[in-house]
Amino acid sequence: MLIAVLTVSDRCSRGEAQDTAGPAVAALSRTAWPDAEIEAALVPDEPEKISQRLIDWAGRGMRLILTVGGTGLGPRDLTPDATRPVLDREAPGIAEAMRAAGGAKNPMAWLSRGVAGTRGNALIVNLPGSLRGAQESLTAILPLLKHGLETMAGTERHT
Repeated sequence: MLIAVLTVSDRCSRGEAQDTAGPAVAALSRTAWPDAEIEAALVPDEPEKISQRLIDWAGRGMRLILTVGGTGLGPRDLTPDATRPVLDREAPGIAEAMRAAGGAKNPMAWLSRGVAGTRGNALIVNLPGSLRGAQESLTAILPLLKHGLETMAGTERHT
């Protein structure tokens, strides 16, 4: 399985901050899918660059694409806005599950605007940019992602 992690951050892309959330998401993904090939990249908060990377990765056969960052209310937090147009179908329950899990610990998690959905055979999910938010969000939705990917591949088992 091919997994991609895209960190979206102006500060990290300029070398002003170190990306901690992206590598943590990649590590959690490695634990969940030990045999997966994981590719990572970093782009600034520029919608065209975000959208193009998502389109490229989905076209290359990535099955799971996780973005990290750019989901808040700041003026440059544009990841959901760049993601939504490239999706074939939204999967709103995934983002709702992340907000519900995060909101139970930190009410500010409800401000996340992250979206999730499919493009071709790829499942794309926007995660928060903070280390804690990204880790907790991904952990909360791992069972959903596994089942969603199985369903998309036609290999799910209903019990």
